[in-house]
Amino acid sequence: MGKIEIHTWFCSVCRICFYVNAIQRHFVTLAISLFSKQENCMPIELRRVRSLFENHAKAENSRFLTREVANRMRERLAVMKINPIRILDGGCGDGCDLVFLSDRFPVAQVVGIDASLEMLVYAGKQTNGKVDNVCGDFGLLPFGRSTFDMIWSNLALHWHEDITGVFGEWERALGPDGLLIFSCFGSQTLEDLRKSFAGIDRYSHVLPFNSMHDIGNRLVAAGFSAPVLEREWIDVTYTSAEKLLADVRALGGNPLADRPKGLSGKRQHEKLLENLNARRTHNGALVLRFEVIYAHAFKEAQWMGEEKIVSIFR
Repeated sequence: MGKIEIHTWFCSVCRICFYVNAIQRHFVTLAISLFSKQENCMPIELRRVRSLFENHAKAENSRFLTREVANRMRERLAVMKINPIRILDGGCGDGCDLVFLSDRFPVAQVVGIDASLEMLVYAGKQTNGKVDNVCGDFGLLPFGRSTFDMIWSNLALHWHEDITGVFGEWERALGPDGLLIFSCFGSQTLEDLRKSFAGIDRYSHVLPFNSMHDIGNRLVAAGFSAPVLEREWIDVTYTSAEKLLADVRALGGNPLADRPKGLSGKRQHEKLLENLNARRTHNGALVLRFEVIYAHAFKEAQWMGEEKIVSIFR
């Protein structure tokens, strides 16, 4: 992994309010369904996402960030007074969070779902058979309505093309007053890398991550009550541009449908390195910046049409 320093800080206080009543909810849902592709307009190949994570050893280099974010999610969960009986980990990967969830809630039935069979095999070894693992799409759940009391998902949502559909499925699978807690990358993630690729070719190389405001709107439209969203910037510093690119590949690479299908040429790669090196800080470091969004919300027991005011940021 090399010498990597992680610097984190929280943004300044900001409040964004969603005023939603029964009629407004209809129009929010309609607007999101009509314009959902504008925020994330480049299709993601889910089969490609699965293949990118099938090699556990290769993906291991990205675990430092996944674990860092998971620890922050655990801190947020610790202050919530809940006692779930059935828990789903959406996009459970190698099973580290499954181990935590089964230890944190020892009487609960914990279920993990992931599209990669290889990852699930590894997760099974991690959990010693204490949890139930399902190979499938966490945006098309093979479970009945109101199956779970809690859904957890760590840095998986942004790998799915249709987050509106994902939220609808999670809402369906949660029981009344069930808790949804997740993290994902925000729209400013890897912005310097995106700019470094600009002008090299006509392809897209970095995912078009959704904004925090868009994610909040979609949660409300899906039927979640008073979602709370918070964002944090994590800077990972490097001395080598090649090591930076290797970690980007370990984080999932490029699953976009319009990605270049072959290897990039030597000249293109040299141009990319030149662009990256031009963005070194005053002390010579290269920086990968991640905008991490943390969110939790509850499924409403029954929609009564009352006005909702949701504050984002504390």
